[in-house]
Amino acid sequence: MAKAKRQYVCQNCGAVSYRWQGQCADCGEWNTLVEEAAETVFSAKHDLSKGGRTLALETLDEQSAMPERMLCGIAEFDRALGGGFVAGSATLIGGDPGIGKSTLLLQAAGRIARAGKSVVYISGEEAAAQVRLRAQRLGLGDAPVALASATSVRDILATLEGRGADFVVIDSIQTMHSDLIDSAPGTVSQVRASAQELIRYAKDSGAAIVLVGHVTKDGTIAGPRVLEHMVDTVLAFEGERSHQYRILRAVKNRFGGTDEIGVFAMGEEGLGEVANPSSLFLTDRSRDVPGSVVFPALEGTRPVLVEVQALTVRLASGATPRRAVVGWDSGRLAMVLAVLEARCGLQMGSAEVYLNIAGGYRLTDPAADLAVAAALISAFSERPVPADAIVFGELSLSGEVRPVAHDALRLREAAKLGFSSGWGPKGMKGVKGIGVTGFGRLGELVDLMLGRA
Repeated sequence: MAKAKRQYVCQNCGAVSYRWQGQCADCGEWNTLVEEAAETVFSAKHDLSKGGRTLALETLDEQSAMPERMLCGIAEFDRALGGGFVAGSATLIGGDPGIGKSTLLLQAAGRIARAGKSVVYISGEEAAAQVRLRAQRLGLGDAPVALASATSVRDILATLEGRGADFVVIDSIQTMHSDLIDSAPGTVSQVRASAQELIRYAKDSGAAIVLVGHVTKDGTIAGPRVLEHMVDTVLAFEGERSHQYRILRAVKNRFGGTDEIGVFAMGEEGLGEVANPSSLFLTDRSRDVPGSVVFPALEGTRPVLVEVQALTVRLASGATPRRAVVGWDSGRLAMVLAVLEARCGLQMGSAEVYLNIAGGYRLTDPAADLAVAAALISAFSERPVPADAIVFGELSLSGEVRPVAHDALRLREAAKLGFSSGWGPKGMKGVKGIGVTGFGRLGELVDLMLGRA
């Protein structure tokens, strides 16, 4: 027998509660529980005597054709996707407001349409005239892209069924409304139901569909977490609006890897590709300045040289020092400072420490430990690191410098940009055009920089 209950759904994480409360017990957000239509809970067991279709099982050794790819004409976009859009796939792209999601997708839609594909762009936030004006500013006014402004999933599906399309953009999924669900657009149940219908259309028709997703204040895609499980690819469009660069990163990809990124620069004519990101992040770099170190970060198979900047300020006895980090993990900084003090004897506990990754870049590579340590030593001792040197390596709590992946790739990229010296883990092999200095322990780097060697 069906049992109906009143339920309240968190609009941030999708958690369900059967009584209203001010704070969500799962994610901790306040005032996010909204009453939605009660679901019917069934307690039943399948009676197999009444039938059931027997599934045709397959083996792993059967031959399977590689999925067809549809290049969008933007090399950095195709790189992040793993080689282009796959027919019948669903892609979810999220990012902060104003970061350039709609601009990037309109540029991709215009180029795909010019290549002879049928493209439909549905906007639930802007009128068709607004999208057309943006396309004209981007130089895509003559691209044969079909535009519409709609939020009804039923109307959108009816239009797509009658017209047919190879590439569909839905901007955004949080504005879509399905009349099968009795709730407002943007709620967890509406987002889940609307996405499910659109994804089913993509699978049945073979069209590649892209869903734009809003993000919460902490950067995660708004709506139910199941939305990310439903789609084939999840892309995160990152960057600071105050900086010109943008990074497109694959968080999930059923048809490729998640270790590649696409780098773009925002300009007057939209988002332009950055073929050499290192030159972007090292522009106008000051040389022979204490606390400045160049680190070769690795994003997938692409090395990106970025500048790590550190500043230390000695305080009077008894003052509470401050630690500020931009672009790196603050917990990782605390670990490096502890290793420098406990293993190398540098008394940095009474100094304020400021760390910045230039250009607004965000580092996640553990190989940045040694570069950060070198920047801190340089700032604390006021002795600059040689301007032609790059530094990389992972640190352990014992002060050991551990090997990192793809050291030759990092060194080759540095050599291309004119660097002649590489400081890193002991045992790494040099490459043509750049000499290497290996360190087994962090104390050896401290001795070298302080002139004790």
